[in-house]
Amino acid sequence: MNSSSCCKLPIISRIWHSTIGKKLLVALTGVVLTLFLAGHLGGNMLIYAGPEAFDAYAEFLHHMLHGAGIWIFRVIMLACLVIHVAATISLTRRNKSARQSYENKAVIQAKKSSLIMVWSGLTILAFVIFHILHFTVRTDPELARIAAESPHQMVIVGFQNWLVVLFYIVAMTLLCSHLSHGVQSMFQTLGLRSNKSAAMLDALSIGYAIVIWVGFVSIPVSILFFNFGS
Repeated sequence: MNSSSCCKLPIISRIWHSTIGKKLLVALTGVVLTLFLAGHLGGNMLIYAGPEAFDAYAEFLHHMLHGAGIWIFRVIMLACLVIHVAATISLTRRNKSARQSYENKAVIQAKKSSLIMVWSGLTILAFVIFHILHFTVRTDPELARIAAESPHQMVIVGFQNWLVVLFYIVAMTLLCSHLSHGVQSMFQTLGLRSNKSAAMLDALSIGYAIVIWVGFVSIPVSILFFNFGS
């Protein structure tokens, strides 16, 4: 594709066909998803405050903008996740196709890191779809019935299955491993990382990932192994 034909493409296509554009898409969708995780965790932790607080939170979410708000938000989040994963895979494939005549240790390590990021991203995407079907669409009629009475109790019952809890823990572990590397890359892509701030941003990324992991994993573990809410 020559430069004249490239300039005739819509701006979205030009961004997608550009390596820099894809990196920016990964970084910007990463910012949105990272902030969402913090907000989502804050809401989920209300489960420890009891049924009344958690059910009131669920009621608020489902009545935003007369019920449309929560679905608009979900569509945006899912779109960001799909774009994030697709752009990451595309960048990895492009880097792989641009083979060097030599491979030193750093290059090999970078390829392994990219491959892990791709597979963890795909697993997280699969988990998000499962999570939506499990707690949002509620394909299980029993959970749907319970949710109509108490979302708090729905979560308690939903995490009584050890396979669900195991998948949740594995997915959250991969997510937080992804976060610890991805947040660092996000700062670098957006030009917010320097030699002076590198150590602080690395510690911030790892610390944030640990907080997210402990917070989300504590809920199913407390329910399944410590009979929380029973």
